[in-house]
Amino acid sequence: MDSTRSDRTRRSPQQRPTPVKIVIAGGFGVGKTTLVGAVSEIDPLTTEAAMTTASAGVDDLSALPHKTATTVAMDFGRITLDTDLILYLFGTPGQDRFWFMWDDLCRGAIGAVVLVDTRRLGDCFAAVDYFEQRELPFVVAINCFDGIQVHAVEDVRDALMIPAHIPLLVGDARKRKSAKTILIELVQHAVVRAGAAVGAANGDAGRSSPSMDPYRPTRQ
Repeated sequence: MDSTRSDRTRRSPQQRPTPVKIVIAGGFGVGKTTLVGAVSEIDPLTTEAAMTTASAGVDDLSALPHKTATTVAMDFGRITLDTDLILYLFGTPGQDRFWFMWDDLCRGAIGAVVLVDTRRLGDCFAAVDYFEQRELPFVVAINCFDGIQVHAVEDVRDALMIPAHIPLLVGDARKRKSAKTILIELVQHAVVRAGAAVGAANGDAGRSSPSMDPYRPTRQ
């Protein structure tokens, strides 16, 4: 008998990898499809459609002159982080007209990555607000187009009004190692938030999760 097949047959349910759902979000053209494709260990599923003149005046291509296609439903990929953890990646469409899909795509997710293009910071405000309002753990990742970091991390944090407890990372969505590091940071952040929530539920004030400031300015 094939020993490898025999080992798989004897594997107990406790030894099977834990599947978790991760959302890759952000504005139009920030690199969501690129990140999923760069890090996925399977051929990613994409739902890109060619951009036509119908989107002229609707989708701002001033910073993306070479973009010819856009996601119209979702991207999907998978990556095994360890023998006991598999991440299923769901990339959201970026345009406002596809926002009705977000609730379905985010259902059951343990956290999200919000990709940011510092040339168009305003495009990610809605995504940040979305996850804050739903109290879904997320990290913000600055996508360095052309491998260049234009702005300091803390300057971006201030501009986006990102609280100190939310990780703000720098990476390159085209590179597998960079994308994987961002996903690991998200998983760790989600685990910490889950532990804090359990502690708060048990009355452990020392482990309570950071609370939202009710007087925090609204992003414009």
